Amino acid sequence: MTFNEGAHVDTGRVSVSGGAGGGRGGRYVLGGGAGGLIVLVLALLLGGDPGSLLGGLSGSTGVPVDTGASAVSSSLAERCRSGVDANRDVDCRVVYTSGSLDEVWGPQLPAQTGVDYVAPKVRLFSGAVNTGCGNATSDVGPFYCPADSTAYFDTSFFQLLTDRFGANDGALAQEYVVAHEFGHHIQNQLGDIGRAQQDPRGATSQAVRTELQADCYAGVWAHYASTQPGPDGSAPLLAPLTPTDVRDALSAASAVGDDRIQRSAGARVNPEGWTHGSSDQRQQWFLAGLDTGKVAACDTYAARDLNNPPALR
Repeated sequence: MTFNEGAHVDTGRVSVSGGAGGGRGGRYVLGGGAGGLIVLVLALLLGGDPGSLLGGLSGSTGVPVDTGASAVSSSLAERCRSGVDANRDVDCRVVYTSGSLDEVWGPQLPAQTGVDYVAPKVRLFSGAVNTGCGNATSDVGPFYCPADSTAYFDTSFFQLLTDRFGANDGALAQEYVVAHEFGHHIQNQLGDIGRAQQDPRGATSQAVRTELQADCYAGVWAHYASTQPGPDGSAPLLAPLTPTDVRDALSAASAVGDDRIQRSAGARVNPEGWTHGSSDQRQQWFLAGLDTGKVAACDTYAARDLNNPPALR
């Protein structure tokens, strides 16, 4: 989706972290709109729990966030002045997509669920970052940490998504990733996010259902993004969806399906090791949210057939 050239958001909404952090321990991270791909490939090949391969990101106790490693970047304010910048600069695209997600979920979450929306924190980082879930490197990909309610993005990942996993390089392919991580935050607010840890692996596991629901929530955002007024009642931040936009988003969703990742790594498809769902499932649940704009259409936990979302029947 293309940002309207006159669009403006609060760039202070997003913080920037430097390199490595030193935390260990923590709760768990959820990444996987496109996040955690390198770690996920190893887990799918080895048949293990992806969380166990994250080292400090798995554990039983939380650790404080190293707030000294995070600062609002004045360069973002200078670089990301309007929708023009969001259309050409990937960091600015994350900033503006975050602003659009706030504008959509701000009214939609309470209207549809009765729960007031509390915006997650968003942090850009390069190389490594310390989080409320522990220390993470760029190998994890984009992820959400429920312990500090923060979505983390190393935007170099988007090129990897195209080069290694074959996703289109269109804007909505990248915006989908941001929207998916915000989807995990919505789950955190609604009290569902912990289900992934209760049943972390398998074709119909709670982990897969959690990831597919985040895909669906990304679709809910896309449903409203071009019509929801911008900050202070201004024009919508994004131009209307085009068929190309939808194809771009679906290509990203397909690229990070468990079956496709297993095949690309030269392994047989093994649903018992799945944590995120198949390529087709990820596309279908994104479309369920996109077509309906309804949180209720995203109830993957109650779905009997994850290959056929009720909203699309």
